Amino acid sequence: MQILLVGAGLSGAVIGRRLAEAGHHCRIIDTRGHIGGNCFTERDPETGVMMHVYGPHIFHTDDEEVWAYVNGFAEFMPFQNRVKSTTRGAVYSLPINLLTINQFFGKAMRPDEARDFVAGEADLTIEDPQNFEEQALRFVGRDLYEAFFKGYTEKQWGCAPTELPASILKRLPVRFNYDDNYFFHRFQGMPRDGYTPMIAAILEHPNITVELNTPYTPDMAGAAGHVFWSGPLDGFFDYDLGRLGYRTLDFERFTCQGDYQGCAVMNYGDREVPWTRITEHKHFSPWESHEGSICYREYSRACGPDDIPYYPIRLVEEKALLDDYITRAEATTGVTFVGRLGTYRYLDMDVTIREALETAAAFLDCVGTGHAAPAFFTSPR
Repeated sequence: MQILLVGAGLSGAVIGRRLAEAGHHCRIIDTRGHIGGNCFTERDPETGVMMHVYGPHIFHTDDEEVWAYVNGFAEFMPFQNRVKSTTRGAVYSLPINLLTINQFFGKAMRPDEARDFVAGEADLTIEDPQNFEEQALRFVGRDLYEAFFKGYTEKQWGCAPTELPASILKRLPVRFNYDDNYFFHRFQGMPRDGYTPMIAAILEHPNITVELNTPYTPDMAGAAGHVFWSGPLDGFFDYDLGRLGYRTLDFERFTCQGDYQGCAVMNYGDREVPWTRITEHKHFSPWESHEGSICYREYSRACGPDDIPYYPIRLVEEKALLDDYITRAEATTGVTFVGRLGTYRYLDMDVTIREALETAAAFLDCVGTGHAAPAFFTSPR
């Protein structure tokens, strides 16, 4: 079968590879001039630093099969994300842990003492948190909430924390030990040579052709037996019901000699600081050594028509519009919507790959049994 995959990011690459291995001919197109989507990495020609061009991507997973999959296409080096936060004129360790708590409150508590102390700070009058702010106050109290969550959240989402659902803080990141590894997954690392060569290796198959700087046009579908769409769900329909809401990111790049901040990621919790964080890219490759350094100040704002969508908002208004687009998609034949944009969900890289592998397997089952492939193998709801 001739398969058209729109988007040369992780979803398109992984699905295309599996279908190509099964004997199908896969044409993968992308509007950008490079593969990899937002995972795209490249070396800065001036400093030699490996750049995460669209912001940091750190691979972490408990999925052993996915870990084995990516290691089949790249050499992964150990990497643990150890985030810091500048707030109220001091630097603290994130996620909130025993060191953060002791430093913030000027104490020297043991784990059980700190647990009891934070419980005493919590607002227990909030029995059923209805929004992000209530969820945070219920578990850590006002001081920690305002120092580490409130200002950062307002900048990241562009609205008051009282307007955000409590589910954003499903697992409140507070530890009562000195573990400052930001993630808790078994497998964590970075591809030695960046994500771009890894995705290029996935795409390297005789049944795959890749065309960059190539926007999708509806007539392309006529030449394909099936289309996999990893672009924006509403974009497939030319946004004719309205645009789903996203946050986008602006990066202010600056360079320096030596070490600018001593870590890969520094959050800024104070509301009056306009950026959310600064990333220093050479620290994402600690096995390398570079005299020069490249940093990004990261700003979050509402996504416009010409911007790159990063984070789906998924508040009440967006969910209603999403339902309308899902209904529209389910009535469309010959196309399956995949990935972060195609299903309007925030997905980590490991989940993206897992869903792509499962989508490819399910599609091959449909082909084998003569059934039509659905619009969604993973529901966006």
